[in-house]
Amino acid sequence: MEPRKIPGPHIQQFIMPPAQEPGVSQVTTKYFLWVDDDFLFTKLTKIEELVKVMEANPELDVLGGKVQGDQFYFSLIYEEGDEVEGGCMYRKSRGRFHSLPGYPQCSVVNGVVNFFLARTDAVQRVGFDPQLKRLAHSEFFMDGLGSLMVATCGHVSVSHQARLKHKDTKLYKAFRYPPKSDGKSKLQLHFFKNHLKCIKYG
Repeated sequence: MEPRKIPGPHIQQFIMPPAQEPGVSQVTTKYFLWVDDDFLFTKLTKIEELVKVMEANPELDVLGGKVQGDQFYFSLIYEEGDEVEGGCMYRKSRGRFHSLPGYPQCSVVNGVVNFFLARTDAVQRVGFDPQLKRLAHSEFFMDGLGSLMVATCGHVSVSHQARLKHKDTKLYKAFRYPPKSDGKSKLQLHFFKNHLKCIKYG
């Protein structure tokens, strides 16, 4: 699958995910909405509800919702180690801390799915690691641990386009499911950059 070129004056084209950083750097509004290209807006995609929660909680930086009726979120726990070996990072699926004050349908977490409203300046401060290619979602939230306040809400959702059968399934799978070497290089980067001796997913 080759990305389609978009010609024209004043157009700079970036291919994801290295495009995340220059894309966010161009945002001039207070907030921006982050979605995948195969998400569908429905009557339950009430972005104004996310804005309402963000405005009521100025310390909040990222606010996620549901995708296809399911809420994907996680918590991160860091155990500090010594200077030589480093610490351990635990990524716990569906781990949350407490409800957001005044919004019982929202919980404070460390990471959310690819459907979220974010404070532009906060995301620009954390940035996206340009060394990560395809697998870079959880890593953004790991980089933001300690500086981003993140929550997830169950009353705003987006739908997901049904997967179509591709003519060239082999080519599609090569794009959709990156090789194991991508995952290995991602872990190597994590261990070095964050001075870790272990990362555990649960």
